Amino acid sequence: MKGPLPTPGTQPPATHHDMTDPTQESTMDCILQEILAVGHRLEGMDSAMVLLTAETKSIRMEIASFQTCVLGLKQRVSTVEARASSFQDRDQELLYLRSKLIDLEDRSWRDNVNFLAFPENIEGEDRHGFLWDSMPRITGTAFDPPLEFQRAHRLGPRRPGADTRPP
Repeated sequence: MKGPLPTPGTQPPATHHDMTDPTQESTMDCILQEILAVGHRLEGMDSAMVLLTAETKSIRMEIASFQTCVLGLKQRVSTVEARASSFQDRDQELLYLRSKLIDLEDRSWRDNVNFLAFPENIEGEDRHGFLWDSMPRITGTAFDPPLEFQRAHRLGPRRPGADTRPP
């Protein structure tokens, strides 16, 4: 602003535009038209912003819903993984128990014979040979076909020497 500053309580002098000049009037009309066009564009942008805001809120709600689903799935996967590891432990135990069952079934199908009252270490190192030789003599029978021994075990631990007795 050029000129003296207005004193408090007074109005600044009004600027007067002469609208009688046709070029000035057409310029003002052009400016007014441009301002109106900008206003219409802003109104269109405003409605577009309202739509974008609504869409953004909708997308946020969908994302929150997806996050809830993903958290639920993570919990379910963790539960399944925990169960799977316990199944692996159970599988190991099941394999162990199956091997024991097979061993017990195998033993129950055998024709086990226990011989008692033999002196210790009489069989020597060859238990099978001792039984093949001794059985026909003890029973007084010749076996045809010859006896077959699957396993020969001694009862109790082997003593360190023939003359040694436990204390």
